[in-house]
Amino acid sequence: MTLKKLSLIAALAAYAVFGNAYAEDAAPVAEAAPAVEASAPTAAPAEAAPADSYVAPKYDMGNVAWMMTATALVLLMSVPGLALFYGGMVRSKNMLSTLTQTFAIFSLIAVLWVVYGYSVAFSNGNEYFGGFSKLLLEGVVYDAKGNFAPTGTFSKGVVIPELMFAFFQLTFAAITVALVAGAYAERMKFKAVLIFSVVWFTFAYLPMAHMVWWWPGPDAYTSPEVVADLNATAGWLWQLGALDFAGGTVVHINAGVAGLVVALFLGKRKTIAPPHSLVMSMIGASLLWFGWFGFNAGSNLEANGYAVLAFGNTLLATATAAIAWFFAEWLFKGKPSLLGIISGAIAGLVAITPACGFVGIQGALVIGAVAGVVCFVACAYLKKALGYDDALDAFGVHAVGGIIGATLTGVFVDPAKGGAGYVTDGWVGPTFGYDSAQIMIQVKAVLVAIGWSGIVAAITCAILKYTIGLRVSEEQESEGLDVAEHGEKAYSY
Repeated sequence: MTLKKLSLIAALAAYAVFGNAYAEDAAPVAEAAPAVEASAPTAAPAEAAPADSYVAPKYDMGNVAWMMTATALVLLMSVPGLALFYGGMVRSKNMLSTLTQTFAIFSLIAVLWVVYGYSVAFSNGNEYFGGFSKLLLEGVVYDAKGNFAPTGTFSKGVVIPELMFAFFQLTFAAITVALVAGAYAERMKFKAVLIFSVVWFTFAYLPMAHMVWWWPGPDAYTSPEVVADLNATAGWLWQLGALDFAGGTVVHINAGVAGLVVALFLGKRKTIAPPHSLVMSMIGASLLWFGWFGFNAGSNLEANGYAVLAFGNTLLATATAAIAWFFAEWLFKGKPSLLGIISGAIAGLVAITPACGFVGIQGALVIGAVAGVVCFVACAYLKKALGYDDALDAFGVHAVGGIIGATLTGVFVDPAKGGAGYVTDGWVGPTFGYDSAQIMIQVKAVLVAIGWSGIVAAITCAILKYTIGLRVSEEQESEGLDVAEHGEKAYSY
């Protein structure tokens, strides 16, 4: 690797280690938990009543219908949204390979999620990993009486079918792994892509999902006396009070950092060319924006006011970031571009994801504006200055945008700034409040995501590099991965 690449890895490692230590010293452990009805999709299955007093679960048809719709919307984000967004930005001879990567990764992770992923992420285990009690969705479909098994939402006494929650979360896991592909586009062996995806999903995505989103559910918190014992069964970052409504740490920082590490191991492409079809990328970005309403508002698990808040913030922050990037590019580069405005929109979607159900309209405006400008600088100048080839800006948009959004969640969740506040009584009431210590809790969650994902990605890449190899040959790269890896062409001309 070049000196610049080694320096970048060292800087990230130092930030994760020393910054994490500072955050741990500076931030008291809060009893905070996400706001009721407005938290990340973390609820554990509701505890069954004693057998002699069994009551069949009752589901609100509106909530169930909304969650099915939201799940389909997140699928749309990946196939075809992300595939077209990424595909349009590569050279025409790599279009088909980029589409294939997205489709194959989504399908592969979907299967693994059902086999073991859901169990490891969303079942009792320890602070970092769940267990194996739900392999192949054991006990997730039906309860002991043959009714559809329930899982809690974020309101006491409100449940949805756990199978619905499991498949909603499947779409999150699959798109997260597919996002990484934006960094290694046009030069990574397809075999290495698949192996990396499986390993990183297992050892980076699943533990992050468990640490941030696994908890006992609101109905378990019946009195102050049970709070400490129940919290001890939750994921580590949830115990600390980290707020992540829909995946700033679990999805975006996680994927963006992994993408950077893979890009550093691969090195630069031999030829870096402009996008071959911004029309395709614009269609893909539009589908991503549309599907993201399911991603963010669906993470509330109920069709209520907090879902509306997440929906509205997703719309506003995205538009704000798109305009912020657009005008920043116009100011610094002389011309506003379509690529710029759609990239800004994605940056806004990423940044508002962890905050969308926690912050108010003012917070959404600030988060969108900051994300648009800072992500533009990261993609236009930081990448060039440090010399890494993050092909489609997975790091510059997803990691940087995720860091901005996750950190500013701790600022704008404050009710004095229009936010919803967070639970301060261990979900017994619940009651809501705010403390500025939340900012440092958010910083700690960010640092954990950076360090965990980066280490897993680096180890995986090192093993692959010295076994099957990571990168295609120069001849294959010159020919294009469509033909070299898949024997097909995206276009007949």
